[in-house]
Amino acid sequence: VTSIHNILFALNNDTEGAINISLKNGQLYIKSPFEGNYLRMSDQKQGFLSKDIDEILVLRSLYNVAGLQFVFPDGIIKGDFEVVRSDEESPQQGLFLRISSKDESKVIGILGGKGVVNLPKKINVGDLDFSLTYGSLEKSLPFRIRLNDFIAEKYPGTEKSYSSFKSKVSVIDDSNFDYEIYMNHILNYKGYRFFQASFDPDERGTVLSVNHDFYGTLITYIGYILLYIGLMGVMFFGKTRFVDLAKKLEKLRLKKQVLTVVTLLLTTQAFAQDNHSQFKTNTRSLDLTSTGKVVSFEHASDFGKLVIQDSGGRMKPLNTFASELLRKVSKSDTYNDLSADQVLISIIKNPLEWYNTPIIYLKRGNDSLRKIVGRGSKEKYAAFVDFFDQNGNYKISSQLENAYKASLPNQFQKDFIETDRKVNLLFSAFEGTILRIFPLPNNLNNKWVSFSDSDVTQFSGVDSLYVKNVLPLYFSTLDNDIKSGDYENSKKLLESIKGFQTKYGSDVLPSDDKIKAEIYYNKYDIFKNLYSWYMYVGTLMFVFLIFQIFYENKYLKYLIKFSKYCIISLFVLHTLGLFARAYVSGHAPWSDAYESMIYVAWATVGIGLAFGRKSDLTIAATSFVSSMILMIAHWSWMDPEIANLVPVLDSYWLMIHVSVIVGSYGPFTLSMILGIVSLILIIITNKRNKKKIDINLQELTIINELSLTVGLIMLTIGNFLGGQWANESWGRYWGWDPKETWALISIMIYAFVLHMRLIPGLKGKWMFNLMSIIAFASIMMTYFGVNFYLTGLHSYASGDKVITPSFVYYSILFVFILGTFSYFRYKKYYK
Repeated sequence: VTSIHNILFALNNDTEGAINISLKNGQLYIKSPFEGNYLRMSDQKQGFLSKDIDEILVLRSLYNVAGLQFVFPDGIIKGDFEVVRSDEESPQQGLFLRISSKDESKVIGILGGKGVVNLPKKINVGDLDFSLTYGSLEKSLPFRIRLNDFIAEKYPGTEKSYSSFKSKVSVIDDSNFDYEIYMNHILNYKGYRFFQASFDPDERGTVLSVNHDFYGTLITYIGYILLYIGLMGVMFFGKTRFVDLAKKLEKLRLKKQVLTVVTLLLTTQAFAQDNHSQFKTNTRSLDLTSTGKVVSFEHASDFGKLVIQDSGGRMKPLNTFASELLRKVSKSDTYNDLSADQVLISIIKNPLEWYNTPIIYLKRGNDSLRKIVGRGSKEKYAAFVDFFDQNGNYKISSQLENAYKASLPNQFQKDFIETDRKVNLLFSAFEGTILRIFPLPNNLNNKWVSFSDSDVTQFSGVDSLYVKNVLPLYFSTLDNDIKSGDYENSKKLLESIKGFQTKYGSDVLPSDDKIKAEIYYNKYDIFKNLYSWYMYVGTLMFVFLIFQIFYENKYLKYLIKFSKYCIISLFVLHTLGLFARAYVSGHAPWSDAYESMIYVAWATVGIGLAFGRKSDLTIAATSFVSSMILMIAHWSWMDPEIANLVPVLDSYWLMIHVSVIVGSYGPFTLSMILGIVSLILIIITNKRNKKKIDINLQELTIINELSLTVGLIMLTIGNFLGGQWANESWGRYWGWDPKETWALISIMIYAFVLHMRLIPGLKGKWMFNLMSIIAFASIMMTYFGVNFYLTGLHSYASGDKVITPSFVYYSILFVFILGTFSYFRYKKYYK
């Protein structure tokens, strides 16, 4: 018997005053103390329910009795309530317990878990009553907290892209006060700390987590500080291993003759890639120059200074947007000597003339895609019209259907998905819907729209007419100005649009200085060019070092010194580039995959230059490995686009924790490349050059160990700083997130490598250098594996399923061959 909205219902238990449901001979009956009616849903047939009479219960019918409406969708299901395993995500866990008392034993399943409070489950075993619960303890606060308001701030023009969220609360106690709780800004009162954990989907309620551990936190933080001091002291104070190695390195420097084997390292490297290069299209391409429809570069640059709001809510100059659009569609920064600004103006102004222009990049190797769109196997680009037949049907629709359904798309399907995104992006440009340059007046979310957007109706009066007509007027004026060569009229219209943006969008409009800085950043694209400059200078320096081994010449010394100064200059440019990206983006430049790669390259050069004061070979190796890191950063699967941050990353802790832990990858990378160079030196050792190589091998091994020590110290400190960040953000230090776990694994592996010198049978230069290479696999897993394979807070791909690239297997084979050959040579000459 149960009560539903103050009306009793009874099942197989005849109860006076209740609506009784009974099962007789396999048939359900209903007897009501009230009159009523019902509507059968299948055929809309109506029926009458008599008072106090058993009638057949009509399933899937809407009953209306005493003002209560109810439906019985199915018949009675007989069974037991049990805890069973489910494939679906659930906030609760299942726990099975065996309860034994006297000679009786029962197994019971209960639900619960962290943050769950359920009613007790009662059971009688061996004449004893048990009350069981599984979950968190429910405790009462010695004061009250009232939510006054919850504010979810979004990036301009977005619906679910949150920039921050906070709870305005009042603490009700002996002394009442108001407080704001948001990410990394906690309420600390009477030893209780309240954190902004989440919020209700309707944005009307908040979810706070609470921690009550004042003395535990204090003791933990004191321990952390002592750890930081101790680790830093390893490098600077006392008679430590690090200080002893530095002294040994200084002694070696006085008697060493530099030797390296750069040609063995560089001849296997290929620098060709299909990204960010200028391209020439075939005869079907649009010759805008000859038709006299190209806007001047100078005026296009003025157009690029207008501000646009992208789909993620970021405010940026049209110059940035045009570059990103052209790069995503064509994998190029220019088109037939036209700048991205000129291309964007032409696409929006003359979309029909671009329909037949081959501008959509087709990935190499997918001949099936080329065959479907009617392109030759060697053609790199397709036109927009190539993707539609004469009836307007999308040619690749069937392939896309299978690709989007696949839980693990193969490379063939990924190519179709990527191409589909390019086609849709270009179509949006043709329609002009992506040109969101007009701010909606008095919009609470600071939304900007395009002239063809449906939200244009939200403008009133003159503003509505202006938004609808100013761009068509601008483009028609532009036609006349192109012919005359005088862009004064078009420039006035651009200034009027900028004035409109300032009038209604000043709250989110970037400053003129920031707009200029971003345009200069796009123009010089320092990181795209740095990898080739690092490579050229590093290669020349290696060559000069080789010649110096055989020919002592003062000019070689000058050339080596000049190369070193060039690398230092490139490092300064690298540093300025990071500062520029930080200024433009508004956050530290290591918040996504691309940024972390350019930061790791910077840290690698910095560590190399620090140790390079005693080793020119180290500087040359540093320049080489940094160029490789930057080249990888500019491969097609790395997106250099600047994006907004999620609230948890928009924190000063990003400056501290991430900079230290990602910066540690620099010395680890340097150690890996020094390990490879050392093993190659062992392989080329013979009786004549053993003395020279042994000195260089000792030097490189010492620098390798110093670099590993610095990397381990940084990684350890960075990991514990991450624990402090988590404790300040969520009230817990460790969550077994994949990044946290693999960082811990890396710490353990590198700690083992550094202590192998104390283990008999694992001592020696060969084993140490080999392990410095193998251990780097843990860093690769910590960075690439977590970021692109596993799901977690730190994952850029959020667990997207990916296929292991073939170079991983080739790398394993290379290390195996290198280790095997170097072992036998080491055994012959160094044992």
